[in-house]
Amino acid sequence: MSQRKTLTHMTVTNQRRTLALVLLLSLLLTQFATPVAAQSATQDFSALETIIKEELQATKTPGAAISIVQGVRVIYSKGFGVSNVETGAPVTTDMLFRLGSTTKMFTAAALVTLSSQGKLRLDEPVGTYLGSVNPKLARITTHQLLSNSGGVADFAPAFISQDDEALSRMIRGWKEDALFTEPGQVYSYSSPGYWLAGHVIEETFKKPYADAMTELVFAPAGMTATTLRPLQAMTYPLSMGHSVGPEGKPVVLRPAYNNVAQWPAGSIYSNVRELSRFVIALMNNGRVEGKQALSPEVPTKLFGKYVQMPGDADVYYGYGLLNFEDRGVRVIMHGGFSRGYGSMIQMVPAERFAVIVQTNRSGETLPRTRMKAMELFLKLKAEAQPEAKRARALSEADLSNFAGRYTNGPQTWEIAARQGKLFYKGAEGEVELQKTARNRLSFGEKLENDFMFVANARGESLYIFDGLYSARKQ
Repeated sequence: MSQRKTLTHMTVTNQRRTLALVLLLSLLLTQFATPVAAQSATQDFSALETIIKEELQATKTPGAAISIVQGVRVIYSKGFGVSNVETGAPVTTDMLFRLGSTTKMFTAAALVTLSSQGKLRLDEPVGTYLGSVNPKLARITTHQLLSNSGGVADFAPAFISQDDEALSRMIRGWKEDALFTEPGQVYSYSSPGYWLAGHVIEETFKKPYADAMTELVFAPAGMTATTLRPLQAMTYPLSMGHSVGPEGKPVVLRPAYNNVAQWPAGSIYSNVRELSRFVIALMNNGRVEGKQALSPEVPTKLFGKYVQMPGDADVYYGYGLLNFEDRGVRVIMHGGFSRGYGSMIQMVPAERFAVIVQTNRSGETLPRTRMKAMELFLKLKAEAQPEAKRARALSEADLSNFAGRYTNGPQTWEIAARQGKLFYKGAEGEVELQKTARNRLSFGEKLENDFMFVANARGESLYIFDGLYSARKQ
């Protein structure tokens, strides 16, 4: 499952982009379910609901569930559209959707819980807890895995399996090429790194990953329907996953995709009601309904600023969460997609505010809806204008410094120098690159797309960063 699509929903820049309104899908957008009893009697949500309907229509998304949390309660929760374009069944707030990479914060929460119980140390090599793993992989710490700084490449799983032992079997088969660089050197998004983290959970807890997650996180938080197991999920109200078909209309994805070996990075089934409980716990020192559901260490650790994003002075990755400032408030969030679904949990812990979005279309997380929810409840600064970039002259030193072949697992970025210019060879052909900062090359009509470069101690470019992945120069 490609992770590149998540870039649109995880980078700070794309939080500020407005989606165009295209094509009509109005028959699918009838609004269902009643807001929860805790909804404010005085707050007017009509403007928000207008945006939700427009955005669903524009993105050809059949349905969505939305919740807004403030303080210790849910103040708004509602389903929109349909859960299945074939049956017309409405979306409700107790309906399960698959989360995709939003799962990563839950995997992190389980490991921090084990740490708080004294069963592991986050700064120790994972080889301390794993019976059989490649020696080079054994040196990575759990902290590095959770902060996406372990040097683990991003690649597809070697096989698809429905068996609980699939995760451990896959990890035991990894060789040194599962690493694209030494641990602790640079940020790079890595779902395989979270697969390895999930294996640490099951080896430490002595139960399969799915069962460990239920006991360590879901049950304590009161998330009774939340599960990783598809056969369990189908016994609850469940939204089908959709993609846009050849005729430009949403279609149910068949067959549903599942691989136990990938569960720790992107496979939880949950609903907005139960996700709200988890979010309330995170923003209230682990407490829900006056009870200690999670260790206070969980939010403290997950909200950390551990690894800086290349090229962004104040954008960090914590444990399964992106941490940055937007319009004057500190936002902590993670989104994701699983085939047929999209999700986003976006929090402002200082205000104890959060908006949760689940959709039943691949990769869609309704950014306009989320921003409107924030505007309704938070004092935001005016939206900043994008940086005006100016092309700079390339020196001979620049040509040799930037040019090269950069790799991360099977992924390759090739920068070629030719006749005093630099070119990027991508899947859609070759584009010319312009130097717009000391360690930045840009392309596009308005130079809106960037490659950042991370130098070694001698000032030589060693890594390229595309906003999601880093790759090492060969």
